[in-house]
Amino acid sequence: MCDTCGCNVTSGNEHLVRGHGKHAVTADGKLAVELLKNLLSENDHQAAHNRAHFDQHGVLAINLMSSPGAGKTALLEATIDVLKDEFRIGVIEGDLETENDAQRLRAKGVPAIQITTGSACHLDAHMVHDALHKLDLAPLDVLFIENVGNLVCPASFDLGHHYNVVLLSVTEGDDKPAKYPVMFRAADVMLITKTDLSPFIEEFDREQAKSNLRDLANRAPIYSISSKTGEGMQTWVDWLRERITTQRQRVAIGETARPRIQSDRAQSVEHGS
Repeated sequence: MCDTCGCNVTSGNEHLVRGHGKHAVTADGKLAVELLKNLLSENDHQAAHNRAHFDQHGVLAINLMSSPGAGKTALLEATIDVLKDEFRIGVIEGDLETENDAQRLRAKGVPAIQITTGSACHLDAHMVHDALHKLDLAPLDVLFIENVGNLVCPASFDLGHHYNVVLLSVTEGDDKPAKYPVMFRAADVMLITKTDLSPFIEEFDREQAKSNLRDLANRAPIYSISSKTGEGMQTWVDWLRERITTQRQRVAIGETARPRIQSDRAQSVEHGS
C-alpha cells in the first residue's frame, strides 16, 4: 500500500475524508491507520456495487495492469481489430493526465471513457463508478479497464472487475515478477508483450520470466504476444472468448467472479509498509 505518497485519497473517494465526510474524523486519533482502513473498506463496498452492476448487464470486466509503456493501449487496439465484429467492447482509460489513449480507442469505433487521476497512481472503485455514469453498459459484452501505468498500487484495489491481466514487455526485464510480486501475484493471466522486439533484446529470457511468476505460486496462464505483428493474438482472444462465455453462464445462475486482490492489504497498512 502506498500510504506515504498519499494516493489512497483520490478524486473518487476524497468526499469521504474531506469536510463532513463519513471518515473525515477518526475516533481515537490514529489517523493514518484508521483512515486507510476506512478507505479500503469503502473501496471494497463500492467495488462490490460495481461488480453487481456489471453482472446485471452481463458484462465481463477486465483490469489491465502494467508499467508505463508496456503496450496496454496497443493491445486493446489489436484486440478490438480482431473482435469488433464478434463482441461489443467498451473501455475505461486511466492516466494521470490527457485523453490521448481514449482518443486512440474511440478512433477504433468503441466507447472509451477517460479517467484522469491527477496525482493518484492507480484507479479505485469510486473512480470507476463515476466513469460508469458516462457509459452505457447495456450494449456491451466486455469492458476493459486500462489502469494507470504502475507496477505497485493498482494490484491492491478491487475495481469491481472480474479478472486481472498483467502485461510484461520484453523491454522491461524478465525479473519484474520477482521485483514486483504483489502485482504479479494478482495476475489471472500474464502477457509477455512486444515480442517483435525480442531479436533486439537478447537479455530478456521468456522462460526466466515464466519461472519468476511460478515462483510466486501463481499458476496463471502466460502468453507471448505482439500487438504489432499479431504473434500470440489468437491465444489471447481465445482466452477472452472463454471468459465471456463463462461470464454469461455465471450470470444465468446468479454467480460472479472476483479478481485476485492481495489479502495482506490491511496488514501492510497496520505495519505502515
